[in-house]
Amino acid sequence: MKELVVATRNRGKLVEIQALLSGLVASVRCAGDFAGFPDTVEDGATFAENALKKAREAASFSGLPALADDSGLVVDALEGRPGVYSARFAGEGAGDAANNAKLLTELAGVPPESRTAAFVCTLAFVTPAGDTHLFTGRVGGRILDAARGEGGFGYDPLFLVDGCDRTMAELGVDEKNRISHRGQAFRLFHGYLQEGCDKS
Repeated sequence: MKELVVATRNRGKLVEIQALLSGLVASVRCAGDFAGFPDTVEDGATFAENALKKAREAASFSGLPALADDSGLVVDALEGRPGVYSARFAGEGAGDAANNAKLLTELAGVPPESRTAAFVCTLAFVTPAGDTHLFTGRVGGRILDAARGEGGFGYDPLFLVDGCDRTMAELGVDEKNRISHRGQAFRLFHGYLQEGCDKS
């Protein structure tokens, strides 16, 4: 594939994606490379709906194949919340500390065995012709009652990863990328590209 646009203004995320797609996509651009690139209103009820909306708007605006992701935390005891509201669980503009505090408040009194949760990422790929493909990654775990670890961001310090007795915030960057929901989704997309999506 010659060129791809990623529906993000985050240059750090762009660098990561460029590295992941090296050798498969000649040029990976982002929203910040285009004047007037639209800001998508993420009003979908699911990660897939939001990712698809962002990718479709990016493909329509740029005329290029587009990639977008939406991700968050789903907690079983909270019936799937915060879900698509993960970044603004404590309100618009809320930071990580406020979101984590709200999560702990809502889970107060819930026993450890009932604090199961998962990080989920859905990646949407849309061509200018309207072809769409979704790739989803998921990593299971449990919400602790106190933060552990200095790395990561968001809910990482509260998320004890299944099978390794460490939180996301206690994992090294490479280790986190190997098991993370986002890493899983992007590896699926990488495999799809290797199989020849540049024909579309």
